[in-house]
Amino acid sequence: MTARDTARLVRLDVRDFRNLERVELEPPPEGVVLIGENGQGKTNLLEAIYYLQILRSARGARDRDLIRFGAEAFHLQADVETDCARQVGVGFERAGKRKRVRLDGAIPERLSDALGALPSVMFSPDDVELVAGSPNVRRRFLDIMLALTTRGYLPALQRYRAALARRNAALRDAVRSNKTGSQVAAHAAVWEPALAEHGAVIWSARAAWVESVARRFEALCREIGESANVRMAYESAIEPGQDPVAALAGALEAKRGIDLKRGLTHAGPHRDDVCVTLDGRDLRTFGSAGQQRTAAIALRMLEAATFTERLGRRPVFLLDDPFAELDARRATRILEMLTRESGDQQIILAVPRESDIPSELTSLAKLRVANGRVGWFEGVT
Repeated sequence: MTARDTARLVRLDVRDFRNLERVELEPPPEGVVLIGENGQGKTNLLEAIYYLQILRSARGARDRDLIRFGAEAFHLQADVETDCARQVGVGFERAGKRKRVRLDGAIPERLSDALGALPSVMFSPDDVELVAGSPNVRRRFLDIMLALTTRGYLPALQRYRAALARRNAALRDAVRSNKTGSQVAAHAAVWEPALAEHGAVIWSARAAWVESVARRFEALCREIGESANVRMAYESAIEPGQDPVAALAGALEAKRGIDLKRGLTHAGPHRDDVCVTLDGRDLRTFGSAGQQRTAAIALRMLEAATFTERLGRRPVFLLDDPFAELDARRATRILEMLTRESGDQQIILAVPRESDIPSELTSLAKLRVANGRVGWFEGVT
């Protein structure tokens, strides 16, 4: 790949995002290190950069909660290089409760048209939840990655969620009403064809991705230093080889009785999971913190590889002190792997102290982050 095949953040302008009142940053092509104690704003700055990828908080916060205290709106603007030079701007006003996006100076027809404007992958200590957390965390990981890299996935996901919300509303209404059994069933069943159609697209893309990277996942974990056998598989009521549309339609019909009693839809990809095992046992229960972090970092590496292979360009690496709780041996191997694979990839690393910068990244320019303000490290007190 050439330099034009590597995504880069050329300029970033932040206004009133989290505790960042005003930040103007032009990171070098190779990247930069953000140095600051906890709570000073370095993670907020990484979150602002990642916001340009998914147009929402990486930490799940509501847009109104991202506005700096005392301000009325936040605004992010960036100049980006991917296969071409682009400019993306995003703003949210507290009063209007509306998000506004501009792409190359124009308002896109759909908000989703601006997704992925800055391809990036964020590594952080919270990534352990990809393995140790609830199935919802792993489904969100798959949905974000596949929505950005797989044609047709995002529309299917949006339509599936809309049909699911309406079916669940009908189920809850049925629980509260005095309708007959046939009336109740009809109100729920009307949304099932859409759930089966769009759910099949979601299931197929998720299952195909997990199957395609399963061996690489094992290899990455071994290279990081895990001696036990780590496996990954997609867990679903749909079996490989089944027609997913027919299988989902059948499962929805079969579960309709229990759904009507509980007011929720119990069949579909919103109930699926990615199972990670260690020597055949659930890593969530039987793995150590280091083993769980190893698997989580391997998942992020696979996410980055998926961007590179499907979009034809390397994403920016956003590293939020992700190796702080790993032993030195694993941390060293991970850094070696990242720097080996990154080539000319831009890396933006956040650490509490200058002494925390890994030796592999000490050549990067350094910025001090304190009280929501950012300045070049040299000469900053």
